[in-house]
Amino acid sequence: MLKIGNVEAPNKVVLAPMAGVCNPAFRLIAKEFGTGLVCAEMVSDKAIVHGNTRSMEMLYVDDREKPLSLQIFGGDTETLVQAAKIVDQHTNADIIDINMGCPVPKITKCDAGARWLLQPDKIEQMIETVVKAVNKPVTVKMRIGWDSDHIYAVENAKAVERGGGSAVSVHGRTREQLYTGKADWNIIRDVKQALSIPVIGNGDVVTPEDAKRMLDQTGVDGVMIGRGALGNPWMLYRTVQYLANGELPPEPTPEEKIRIAILHMDRLIALKGEHVAVKEMRKHMAWYLKGLTGAARVKDAIMEMLKRDEMVRTLNEYVEHLAAQSSSSSQEESPVLH
Repeated sequence: MLKIGNVEAPNKVVLAPMAGVCNPAFRLIAKEFGTGLVCAEMVSDKAIVHGNTRSMEMLYVDDREKPLSLQIFGGDTETLVQAAKIVDQHTNADIIDINMGCPVPKITKCDAGARWLLQPDKIEQMIETVVKAVNKPVTVKMRIGWDSDHIYAVENAKAVERGGGSAVSVHGRTREQLYTGKADWNIIRDVKQALSIPVIGNGDVVTPEDAKRMLDQTGVDGVMIGRGALGNPWMLYRTVQYLANGELPPEPTPEEKIRIAILHMDRLIALKGEHVAVKEMRKHMAWYLKGLTGAARVKDAIMEMLKRDEMVRTLNEYVEHLAAQSSSSSQEESPVLH
């Protein structure tokens, strides 16, 4: 179990708040696959305060997803507080998370995201002000540092704790690394040892075995899975099972992968309409198809598609083709009995 403030998640597996990915359609699948806590993609504090339609839609939470953490970002304490109050009073999210990890220049240029990592003194004051303004637990997702010369992970995490934050998620890379190189689990361990609030580890967890290793090596309270879950909610389910009983459920069949991919698309269509959803699903479909035999041709075809039924037909034909191939090859392999 993972307890953040007064919020209890049933296990230690957490879905990372990935931009352009963690909408309610994908989050609900992650939840149905057993994930303890799901995190929504980050929303701009200024956009929330100004009532931007698209941003307000991003605050939607399906009750079936709970417990859920809703992430906001901004570089200004005043607007972060205003946005946090709106999330606190007008959404059914369970946790308010503040982004201090996004490495993208358009975010850091506004003093938001990873830019906070250079200002330990400002962090405590900002967190304290937000915490006093809301009732929901406030958490932070951060990277270990800005670059290799500015790694203040322990100092920054302690500032969050002193400010009244309820938990910290630590991605073991610097802002400079983006998503390259190796995540430094030793620094995650140092943060865990320095804090009394829960610490969630993030970075280079792509198999259930990685998750177990991170828990064992760092002592963290939870494991956050990001890119490892793209097109692969089975990774989440298999991790939950592996951590619970040491058993690894089998990988999904191609049929199962495509069935869930279509369910994902249909939920996204219900949320955003066919035109937007089908376009958005192209990248997801490429992730679902990853590693399947002869998938490159199907991916190429899907990238041009605009209609749900066309995409479904193409995917179903592909699965039928795979099934036919495997049955003919198994017939060739089976011995002839006289």
